[in-house]
Amino acid sequence: MDTFALIVTVAVALFFTYTNGFHDSANAIATSVSTRALTPRAALAMAAVMNLAGAFLGNGVAKTVSEGLIETPVGSKGMAILFAALAGAIVWNLVTWYFGLPSSSSHALFGGLVGAALAGGTAVIWSGVVEKIILPMFLSPIVGLVVGYLVMTAILWLFRNANPHKAKRGFRIAQTVSAAGMALGHGLQDAQKTMGVVMMALVIAGQETYKDPIPVWVKIVCALMLSLGTYAGGWRIMRTLGRKIIELDPPQGFAAEATGASIMFTTAYLFKAPISTTHVITSAIMGVGATKRVNAVRWGVAKNIVLGWFITMPAAALVAAAVFELVNLTVL
Repeated sequence: MDTFALIVTVAVALFFTYTNGFHDSANAIATSVSTRALTPRAALAMAAVMNLAGAFLGNGVAKTVSEGLIETPVGSKGMAILFAALAGAIVWNLVTWYFGLPSSSSHALFGGLVGAALAGGTAVIWSGVVEKIILPMFLSPIVGLVVGYLVMTAILWLFRNANPHKAKRGFRIAQTVSAAGMALGHGLQDAQKTMGVVMMALVIAGQETYKDPIPVWVKIVCALMLSLGTYAGGWRIMRTLGRKIIELDPPQGFAAEATGASIMFTTAYLFKAPISTTHVITSAIMGVGATKRVNAVRWGVAKNIVLGWFITMPAAALVAAAVFELVNLTVL
């Protein structure tokens, strides 16, 4: 196996993780920044540290990505498929970041893998794609919407007699904890997705087998790149999540973050499902906002976001397929 191809593919995977970090950093901190519970730089620094820590909390999501979505391709064609999959995901991340659309980096990666595999003649494990990707893609936003609504309803009832100003000050402090939980869950979910791709590259190159544990250096570099990307920030998407869907106050921000974090940890540990942190926190914000009044949520903005969710996988798949054909014509 060409060592150069392995190095290039791993480097592209790490760059994808970096784009994932600045694309999805808003997931963890937008609500805390918009409610002024944290300053932007303090929030980003906290998110970067917690992303790093979250990457070491498990490996179930990484195994799903590396073994459960496409058959492990072989030879130089296999490495080209991985390269094309990552390129498709990166292009979509950059496009949606530019337009401030909080689409899913995770589903961009999954779409890239499927599109490149189909273009390269590698079998797609459709049962894994449906069970671990498609179903969670539909169910997690619904769960986020409902749970966010219920959590916020419970908070409103429990604090119905509290002094509003004191309650808001308390929830600003609580938001530092809920935002840290979101960032920890983001590291648990998203760093592992790249670990799975790097592990697949190492297996193709004959450096590892799937029976081997994920090398420590893979965990460290994936976690570091995600943290660096997070600290770089994602200001365009942060504005969409923090302001354009609904004007959040500290109790609402806490409810949304607590909902998102709990769903991410549950899916990672119980189902080993690589869900989208973007889908979960966005739907939680909508559910929380709906407790104020249904028309408090700017559903036009929400509609555009949901549309982005549905086109992410096919769009990334088409880009990945085109990249594979280009690599196939020029290199293979």
